[in-house]
Amino acid sequence: QLQAFGGGLVRAGGSLRLSCAASGFTRDDYLVGWFRQAPGKEREGVSCISNSDGTRYYLDSVKGRFTISRDNAKNTVYLQMNSLKPEDTAVYYCAATDTPGVYRTWYEDVLWDSWGQGTLVTVSS
Repeated sequence: QLQAFGGGLVRAGGSLRLSCAASGFTRDDYLVGWFRQAPGKEREGVSCISNSDGTRYYLDSVKGRFTISRDNAKNTVYLQMNSLKPEDTAVYYCAATDTPGVYRTWYEDVLWDSWGQGTLVTVSS
């Protein structure tokens, strides 16, 4: 079960933190990730993190600006988004999968099993 929180309206250059409460996994080795879909565009992978070893993956355009982290005690994954740009405007979704090997092409949304509801992030110029 996944629940995403934290979207909102922010000016360019500002920050937001998204949260994803992720629970109910039967395996310890799984990924939790963030995807986004802007109006008229396909959904794209933004970032993900491995629960087993903490390895992080990022979309090139967000590297250095976004940071994914986890708090296992709270079963929550965070996406800290800094230096936001208008092109970051999208509905952001958290997702999870325990299918082995997904990390190799983590940005492919079809490989992910579970999805939370989206949260809208709007960045004004």
